[in-house]
Amino acid sequence: MTSLLPSTQRALLRRLALEQSENRVPSLIAGLIRDGETIWVDTRGQVGGRPSTTDTQYRVGSITKTFVAVLVMRLRDEGRLDLADKLDDYVPGTSIGKQSIGEILSHSSGLTAEPAGQWWERTPGGSADDLLSTIDEHARRPTPRHGFHYSNVGFGVLGELVSRSRGAPWGEVLQREILEPLGMKRTTLSPVAPHAEGFAVHPWADVVLPEPSEDAGAMAPAGQLWSTFDDMARWARFVSGDTGDVLHPATVAEMRLPGSVDDGPEWRSGYGLGLQLMRHRGRRLAGHTGSMPGFLATVWADPAEATGVIFMANTTAGVTGALATDLLDLLAEHEPRIPAAWEPRGDVDLQLLELTGQWYWGPTPYALRVLRDGLLDLSPWQGRGRASRFRANPDGTWTGLDGYYAGETLRVGRDESGVPTHLDLNTFIFTRTPYDSDAPVPGGVAGWRPAR
Repeated sequence: MTSLLPSTQRALLRRLALEQSENRVPSLIAGLIRDGETIWVDTRGQVGGRPSTTDTQYRVGSITKTFVAVLVMRLRDEGRLDLADKLDDYVPGTSIGKQSIGEILSHSSGLTAEPAGQWWERTPGGSADDLLSTIDEHARRPTPRHGFHYSNVGFGVLGELVSRSRGAPWGEVLQREILEPLGMKRTTLSPVAPHAEGFAVHPWADVVLPEPSEDAGAMAPAGQLWSTFDDMARWARFVSGDTGDVLHPATVAEMRLPGSVDDGPEWRSGYGLGLQLMRHRGRRLAGHTGSMPGFLATVWADPAEATGVIFMANTTAGVTGALATDLLDLLAEHEPRIPAAWEPRGDVDLQLLELTGQWYWGPTPYALRVLRDGLLDLSPWQGRGRASRFRANPDGTWTGLDGYYAGETLRVGRDESGVPTHLDLNTFIFTRTPYDSDAPVPGGVAGWRPAR
């Protein structure tokens, strides 16, 4: 494990210790990863009379949903389904059969948050048929197209979709397709020693109450998994794009795109395809929080910084949401990332240099650069505006990867001698000088003149 400065470790430990002592958490483990390595991890409190370790299991609750989402996206990438497909195509007979798989993944299907019957997190779960039979007209909100509404039920349904599509229980599919390839040997559906016991802490006295840990049955895909710090660190790396052969990194990047927004006082959080999203002090975090009776957990990844944070605790309530982001802030304050030394590259396509430099969209200056990975970047010369990166196509065109022009085609216009004269970006014409009269600017160019 890469060692941080003693002063950094002390600052992080103090934040962890304050969280555990002030909120009376029986045990708490937290840590940070950077560039694929755990750079700090520490614990407070005890499990079975001793400090927990990175191999101690905690229940991770709704972090389970991220694994189910990956199983669905694997089916999508294999061509077995489309996110626009209706649920009825795979799991017929519910009141949300006309909702798309993508809507269920992003919690925008209008489905109720909790299943009918008793408090599912504290009682033994039923079969998939039992669950599906309760998803009737009462399980839908009056206006399904309302945007974000978190639904545990939806991921119970998606677990059944995976089971039917693969012809095996979703837990077996999870083990075969994700856990084994990634080496996550300590992530399981039921606790395997050493593991923490879940507790509720009395609000007015320093005593604890053991919480039940039932098999959730058909609702297990919403929050059943147990895991360790080491396995969650591997999962944070996965969310950042270190996906092994489980998913293409581009698919995980797609999962990190906002699909719905939690419309609270500030638009700081949202949901992608099975991943929670949060913006914090310029960071774009992806991951998930988790809670089950007796347990709290969080894993956040910052792909841009190749950084992640994890915490796990055996308490029903008490750990503040700020713990994870505070640890990231302390790392950034005490030991910010030092950029790698710049070096010229020998694999740059020199023919691309003729495209670089200044271009104008109408009177607005843009700059086109060649990035280190061979992509083109077209961004406003100064200020904010429409910026996108582009990937080359075999036919000489370019496809937008992000921003306003994601998925759009960029074509390079040339004169008779082959010199680039303009860029045609989905009908928008960029020219070397503002409204160049020699370029095919729609409407024509009458020429510049003084204002009257």
